[in-house]
Amino acid sequence: MKIICIGRNYAEHAKEMKSQLPSEPIFFLKPDTSYLKPGNPFFIPSFSNNIHYECEIVVKICKVGKNISEKFAPKYYNEIGLGLDFTARDLQEKCKANGTPWEIAKSFEHSSPISKEFINKSTINLNELIFSLHKNDSIVQRGNTKDMIFNINQIISYVSQFMTLKTGDLIYTGTPAGVGKVDIGDNLVGYIGDKKMFEVRIK
Repeated sequence: MKIICIGRNYAEHAKEMKSQLPSEPIFFLKPDTSYLKPGNPFFIPSFSNNIHYECEIVVKICKVGKNISEKFAPKYYNEIGLGLDFTARDLQEKCKANGTPWEIAKSFEHSSPISKEFINKSTINLNELIFSLHKNDSIVQRGNTKDMIFNINQIISYVSQFMTLKTGDLIYTGTPAGVGKVDIGDNLVGYIGDKKMFEVRIK
């Protein structure tokens, strides 16, 4: 299983990170060891003092494909979930300043919590799907897929130019504005619409 993450896919998030808007999808990979089993807590690692949450719509690939055209991309996924891309922001900023790759800030153990349940795409409007993240009962992120710079089909088509997509691969489609730090004792709850998708306790 590959975990493919799209960066800077919401304009407001790019602005809050003081980053330029991309002209084509930006993606990076996380190892399967970054997966956090649904229901398990997330333990803040000792190597970072600034772990940030990033809530994202997640697409599960349902069949093998390479060089997929945009018009055929819907055939390669049936289900939509919700996940978190935990980021060691202090390490990421250091890597960016040094001009080095920043997988160290994204690909660490259990940095990719995901919902246990996925929603069949036929039951939702993928072009205007509202999702949110609550931290200790306060909404900290609210997103809508209509605000994506690159939609799901465009992402699948682009990524599949460079690597074969396989059944079970997960694509994190980018986070909206509102990312922020987590601390021990925090409780993060993610929703698609009014449907609770995950809950992650920070330890």
